[in-house]
Amino acid sequence: MFELELKRALEVAQIVRPQIMEIYEGDFEVEIKEDNSPVTQADLLADKIITEFLSFHFPTYAFLTEESEDNPSRFTNDYVWIIDPIDGTKDFVGKDGEFSVNIALSYKHEIVLGVILAPVTNVVYYATKGQGAFKIENGLTSPIHVNNKLNNLTVVTSRYHLHQTEKNMIAKHADKISHQVTIGASLKACIIAEGKAELSYRFSDGTKEWDIAPGQIIVEEAGGIFVKPDLTRYSYNRKDVRNREGYIITNRKENILL
Repeated sequence: MFELELKRALEVAQIVRPQIMEIYEGDFEVEIKEDNSPVTQADLLADKIITEFLSFHFPTYAFLTEESEDNPSRFTNDYVWIIDPIDGTKDFVGKDGEFSVNIALSYKHEIVLGVILAPVTNVVYYATKGQGAFKIENGLTSPIHVNNKLNNLTVVTSRYHLHQTEKNMIAKHADKISHQVTIGASLKACIIAEGKAELSYRFSDGTKEWDIAPGQIIVEEAGGIFVKPDLTRYSYNRKDVRNREGYIITNRKENILL
């Protein structure tokens, strides 16, 4: 299932990449939206390219994207593309290379497909429900899986959104958490999915559906866990798109450290 949707999502990720990189490598203006988050020409252009491409191939599917006006008709549609054209705009503006393109498909409120592109390195992570998780690097596709570590853990934190609650939780579990690395956007989920780290916390309500949708299925299909602090999973295509409870990403249930 969803083979055609995956093919098109991977295809549009490569179509949009050079457009994003051309802006990234030049000079660009930064505007501040009403929610105090930044937006650039790359966000808007990538949103347009991705939505128009997927709309052409899947004309009956609805959309929920960060940069487009929300259309309530999505609530009556089983199929909803959930898109963040540039996840980690602050990383994009800071030119640290750690931003991503997020493309996910929700079917009846569950994510069934996820694609995350890191434009600077042109590495792609993807998964579809029940089919495992994969990484494309240098033209080669390989399966990825979380590791089995239970001690000497590496926690992945945000460069721009690390809250005191998360710092306190990391300190509380210093007996198990030995390393802390900073990585932008959805790439935190990706490195846990490929076994390079074991844990990531987000206890604030600053993320929305499009920030986590593809990361959740990639982590879960790689054998990991992506849950709210109360250990329940997020549903998607909600009226309130904000992830108010935050979330925990980890390689093993034993590492849900609270």
